Amino acid sequence: MSADGERMTSKQAWVLGLASLASFMMSLDALVVTTALSTIRQDLTASIEALEWSVNAYSLTFAVLLLTGAALGDRFGRRRVFVTGLAVFTVASVACALSPDIGTLIASRALQGVGGAMVLPLSLTLITAMFPPERRGKAMGLYLGITGLATLSGPFVGGVIAEGLAWQWIFWLNLPIGLIAIALTTRRVEEGFGPNNRLDLGGAGLVTLGAFGVVWGLVRGNAAGWGSAEVLGALVLGVALLIAFVLWERRADAPMLPMRFFRLRGFATANPANFLVFASLYGTMFFLAQYFQTVHGDGPLGAGLRLMPWTATLMVCAPIAGRLADRVGERKLVVGGLLLQTLGMGWIAVAAGPGTGYLELLPALIAGGAGLSMAMPAAQKAVVGAVRPQEIGQASGAFMMLRIFGGVFGVAVSVAVFAAAGGYASAAEFSAGFTAAMGAVTGLAFAGLLIALGMPGRRPAAAAGPAAAPQEAVR
Repeated sequence: MSADGERMTSKQAWVLGLASLASFMMSLDALVVTTALSTIRQDLTASIEALEWSVNAYSLTFAVLLLTGAALGDRFGRRRVFVTGLAVFTVASVACALSPDIGTLIASRALQGVGGAMVLPLSLTLITAMFPPERRGKAMGLYLGITGLATLSGPFVGGVIAEGLAWQWIFWLNLPIGLIAIALTTRRVEEGFGPNNRLDLGGAGLVTLGAFGVVWGLVRGNAAGWGSAEVLGALVLGVALLIAFVLWERRADAPMLPMRFFRLRGFATANPANFLVFASLYGTMFFLAQYFQTVHGDGPLGAGLRLMPWTATLMVCAPIAGRLADRVGERKLVVGGLLLQTLGMGWIAVAAGPGTGYLELLPALIAGGAGLSMAMPAAQKAVVGAVRPQEIGQASGAFMMLRIFGGVFGVAVSVAVFAAAGGYASAAEFSAGFTAAMGAVTGLAFAGLLIALGMPGRRPAAAAGPAAAPQEAVR
């Protein structure tokens, strides 16, 4: 960094750009798939449960392997594991494109999640390790802003492809992006390692199996019944294994997730708040494009265009929010962002219906999108700012895992509420389920707001950064 502290070095720019490119690829994939759900449902004769699995199969493997992916990066080299994850994700995308049926698509999506679990936590680790604390908020804002290009273009691209070509091309897009990212990362990013030279195999096994049980129960709850032996057994076993993981980590010589992190106020509050940010986001995202297609009668392209004012806020607001987090502290932005999301989705829950015009919903879409864009970079900064620099990889893995858990939880809750109140038989029936689901995501956002009120306030400049004293000492 230059003496004025305002300009990036070449190394910083490459790390930020390549980490953002990897996130771009995966965000584009997620949003394009969401926009094409109706087309996939018709083409592959998929039920709503199968559609849910086409989204959650990725989230399932992603969530259960995130901490392991971060630990592998610390142990074997962050660049090496990052590149390996990109390769796995790219190959899995090709398999998705070639899927002849919904079962193969779901399996290929699960393999994408394996690659994503190696890439995304390390993308955040690479950035936070490269930038000093006083510049980290801006870097994270830019990271999310570049990701916002995918968020902005995803619905439109998905609509163009689903309507003009075939849904399979949404996965072929990942092939050139993945190859470019792999080649440039190998040449431009230096190798780095975490503080531990041993892999915590016991911890990795317990958290993987425990997370699998919890996510399986959440995903299967709607189809098998929340009181069924399968769902209750999976949830109980998953929770028991996660408790065993906590006990193991407290005694391990080189834990993959030190339990003392949860004594840090910033880590312990920003993580659950962000869990609910993504629960609200994914619950909204699962149904919004389907609403415009099923109730308003739009094609995939029209639905994608209608979503762009909502998704564009990430590209515009995230960099601004990242810079503001450096100045005003993370709590104000997370609380304010979740307030906007609560108001926006609450508006949609009340106003949406078969006869509702698009312009009546537009202000709510913009408000909700802006709120999410404010909250995400601030929550990330709060979590990684709570730990020491050498522990950023571990903190990033935990943050990403809880973020994906939030997405799975949000989809499961919104689908359950939708199924109880509506269905696909008619536009009116879908609309009834949709408004109920939006009421649920409103509640999730409000719960996150209440938790975010407990986050630390702005740290004094002299104490800012992961090397500072534990955040319980700040107001």
